Amino acid sequence: MNTGPHRVAIFVYDGVTLLDVAGPAEVFKEANRFGADYRIVLLSPTGEDVTSSLGVRLAVDGAVSAEPAFDTLLVAGSDHYPRAQVPADLADAVRLPVAAAGRVASICTGAFVLAAAGVLDGKRATTHWQVAHELAARYPACRVEPDAIYVRDGTTYTSAGVTAGIDLALALVEEDHGPDLARDVARALVVYMQRAGGQSQFSAPLQGPPPRSAALRTITDVVTANPRGEHSLTELARHLNVSTRQLTRLFHDELSTTPARYVENIRFDLARALLDQGHTATQAATLAGFPSYESMRRVFARKLSISPAAYQRRFATARRAQPG
Repeated sequence: MNTGPHRVAIFVYDGVTLLDVAGPAEVFKEANRFGADYRIVLLSPTGEDVTSSLGVRLAVDGAVSAEPAFDTLLVAGSDHYPRAQVPADLADAVRLPVAAAGRVASICTGAFVLAAAGVLDGKRATTHWQVAHELAARYPACRVEPDAIYVRDGTTYTSAGVTAGIDLALALVEEDHGPDLARDVARALVVYMQRAGGQSQFSAPLQGPPPRSAALRTITDVVTANPRGEHSLTELARHLNVSTRQLTRLFHDELSTTPARYVENIRFDLARALLDQGHTATQAATLAGFPSYESMRRVFARKLSISPAAYQRRFATARRAQPG
């Protein structure tokens, strides 16, 4: 564990997401209250102040290239770069500092900056669930893990969306100073030391675009209209008067799944919506068409790594029924 000063540089630039900067910085600042010694600086590509995504101007301490090597270099994210290519000068600005840093980490879409600089080539990484597919497509040399809250690969760390930067910063504090100090920081900030489940629990419903073929659209419409119905492979094939093998091939070719898994996904999405609305887990299982609560619980465990009850505690509406 480190006991001396630990230099943390946060790399910022115009359009940077403010919470990507403030969240981790607050963790390190809070850790200092419990005995750590983090020295935090904000650095930009040129040393000029930058304007955040909210329009708030951030005063920086200098240019990233003008500073000595850091113990930790954090690259904050921006909404800009999943939608556009990272400018060459921005990627160039972090390439040498990354090589000299003791460890480097990205917050949310900061992974796009690291990837553009070649830092994530051959490494495991993550980013916000909404743009993980774009990171994987744009930088195929990077092995993207879309469900992870954060990923460590050697001395390179990447984290999921926005508040996951706090999770990552806590993990770095624990690495430096042990679990007791990190736990004190988590308690002071009223956050989980380690949140349960992956990013999937925050993601939007799973259904993609409708199938191209009219035949398969007929089947998906039947399932979507009545998730509680009898949707065995045999029953679904009977709707189209095709063999079960042919129907399975249609699902595989167009949707890259099986009929049974498609039905399960529809029921899973409906169950999530019902839990969000305040239905009990048992009610949600019945209304969504699961054979039992236990079968729904197994699906939640497989997809989200948490139980339906845990999911509901996190995401059910904060409103409470008022007496009539």
